[in-house]
Amino acid sequence: MSLHDKTLKQLRDGLQQGEFSSRELTQHFLSRIASHDSALNAFITVTAEQALAQADAADKARAENSAGVLGGIPIAHKDIFCTQGVRTSCASKMLDNFISPYDATVVTRLKQAGVVTLGKTNMDEFAMGSSNETSFYGPVKNPWDTQRVPGGSSGGSAAAVAARLAPAATGTDTGGSIRQPAALCGITGLKPTYGIVSRWGMIAFASSLDQAGPMARTAEDCALLLQSMVGPDEKDSTCLNRKVDDYLSGLNKDIAGLTIGLPEEFFPKDLDGRIAESTQAAVRELEKQGAKVVSISLPSVKLSVPAYYVIAPAEASSNLSRFDGVRFGYRCKDPVDLMDLYKRSRSEGFGEEVKRRILVGTYALSHGYYDAYYLKAQKVRRLIRDDFARAFEKVDVIAGPTSPELAFNLGAKKDDPVTMYMADVFTIAVNLAGLPALSMPAGFIEGLPVGVQLIGNYFREDQLLNVAHRYQQATDWHQQSPVFGGDK
Repeated sequence: MSLHDKTLKQLRDGLQQGEFSSRELTQHFLSRIASHDSALNAFITVTAEQALAQADAADKARAENSAGVLGGIPIAHKDIFCTQGVRTSCASKMLDNFISPYDATVVTRLKQAGVVTLGKTNMDEFAMGSSNETSFYGPVKNPWDTQRVPGGSSGGSAAAVAARLAPAATGTDTGGSIRQPAALCGITGLKPTYGIVSRWGMIAFASSLDQAGPMARTAEDCALLLQSMVGPDEKDSTCLNRKVDDYLSGLNKDIAGLTIGLPEEFFPKDLDGRIAESTQAAVRELEKQGAKVVSISLPSVKLSVPAYYVIAPAEASSNLSRFDGVRFGYRCKDPVDLMDLYKRSRSEGFGEEVKRRILVGTYALSHGYYDAYYLKAQKVRRLIRDDFARAFEKVDVIAGPTSPELAFNLGAKKDDPVTMYMADVFTIAVNLAGLPALSMPAGFIEGLPVGVQLIGNYFREDQLLNVAHRYQQATDWHQQSPVFGGDK
């Protein structure tokens, strides 16, 4: 088995047993990036020199019996996480020249665990998009079919893991941006409970919705990565002060007696019947292992898309006001006065989708419209949260499709924002409620991956990972890899 075909867990075990060194492993993945990323555009920045230095340090630490729990494992970071001394662009012209002077907390914690950073992955600009086509550096291609999108906004991370250019990667999820690309690229992605992973140093899109999480091939790998990402952070007031759960010890727990809820709202009449059947087949496999399946209703979920596209742009308009051409980032040439500096720096530095959301958000927060739009959307958000709370009185886990469709062709929806927004119809409610959710590979249709979403109650990432791991022990969808760019 080639090094790139091994899971994160297998690579960790191989390093511990001395089967290969971190330098050998890191060089292997750097060579794959050099050979294959031109076909995918999954990376914005590759930090080869730094990665090899970190690998050598990891090998030295292992020789001295002081290696971290992930010592020597190479991963990639979504280019929304600040990384000291490395360009952190958020895939925007606005930050194309920004070299971060510090590491995000997620980056720091994974460094402390011993990981090696291969580079920064491509994404939708400022995490705004569902197809990874809004990047200043061009779209990411889906490794299963390079004429199709990988999903967004963490499409670069998803494509890199699916194509075996990295064994795992970090992503962020504001309305489905870990789970949707995970589904479209055939990998596993977890959006944790809001507040258990620090957002410090993660460039903000919508502060009450954004959450960092792991993207890898298996649930077990996601558990390994998540274990080193979570924990209180005094630098982030939204990060919860609670003890770190153990996500690894319960992976093999029996799921007999577990109750899985299937919301009728996740299976509308216009849902692709093949996606519905793939979801039902995954649930039947869990039933074979003793889980009980019941029908439930989440009536307010149908309001999640309109509520989200008021709340998220409103928060974005506030968060992105700091990019003014004065302190850092892009600055227009030869401004005539301060107002000209602001206007041209922002209009030239931001892409179309980002400007669209800033305008929508500013409008929703403006005098006379705050109550009509923003306040009402927040009330709907509470209704959605209450629906989930009632559901979790009856069930342990909620299941449904991750995406209403397969990966679509590049450019197919770029000029139709509303249709594009509907790509996240099954994922957005989770962010509005702050719940954890996971997407796992559950089959193929016409050679393209299909993902099933599992939603858990607050702080029950362990249960989601357990269910997904048990499913992956009985199936091999997560083991499938695309063939592209001459790879065998």
